[in-house]
Amino acid sequence: MAGKKILMLVGEFSEEYEIFVFEQAMHAVGHTVHVVCPDKKAGDVLKTSLHDFEGHQTYTEKLGHDYILNKTFSEVRLEDYDAVYCAGGRGPEYIRIDKRVQAMVRHFHDTGKPIFTICHGVQILIAVDGVVRGRQVAALHYCEPEVTLAGGIYIDVAPNGAHVDGNLVSAKGWPGLAAFMRECLKVLGTDVKHGEILMRESPLAA
Repeated sequence: MAGKKILMLVGEFSEEYEIFVFEQAMHAVGHTVHVVCPDKKAGDVLKTSLHDFEGHQTYTEKLGHDYILNKTFSEVRLEDYDAVYCAGGRGPEYIRIDKRVQAMVRHFHDTGKPIFTICHGVQILIAVDGVVRGRQVAALHYCEPEVTLAGGIYIDVAPNGAHVDGNLVSAKGWPGLAAFMRECLKVLGTDVKHGEILMRESPLAA
C-alpha cells in the first residue's frame, strides 16, 4: 500500500509533542505529513508550546522547541491529501477564525476523508458548522462546553486513550498520542506487522 498524505494544521504555540511526535511517527511508517500555518511558508520557524499539569488548577505553558515548517500554506492543494490533523495547544484558538483554515476543514468533512484531532484541536472543527454535529469526539475536558454547544457528543476518554467515530479520531491530549496514532493508522488502512528479528553477528566482533 502506498503511503498516505496528511495535512497538519497548526498555529503559533501549538503543542510541541502533538506536532513532533505525530509527524515523526507517521513518517516512520511511510506516510507524508505536511505541516502548515496560515501566512507562513516552508522553512519558516513556528514557535511551539508545552502544556503540563503540575498541581495547579489548570495547566502550565512553557516554550517548546522551534519547528521548521515543511510546507507553504498558500501552496496547499487539498485534493492531494488523504486526511487532515488538527494539533492542539494554543494555536487552534486563533487559526480557527481564518476562513482559509475553515475551508480546508470543510473540504475534508464534505469529502468524508479522515479527520484527526487532539486536545484543543477540536476548536478548529467546531468553527466549521456541522463538522462535529452528532459526532462523538474527545478533547481536553475544558473544551466540553464548546463540543456540546456545537452539537457534538463529548467523550471523556482516559488521558492515555483515544476515541474513534467513523472517520473521526480524537484524543484528550499528548499523553494519549500512542493510542491516538494507533487509531489514526487503522483509519488510514495502515497495518503494522511484527516479524522475527534476525540477529547477525557484527563483523567487528572479536
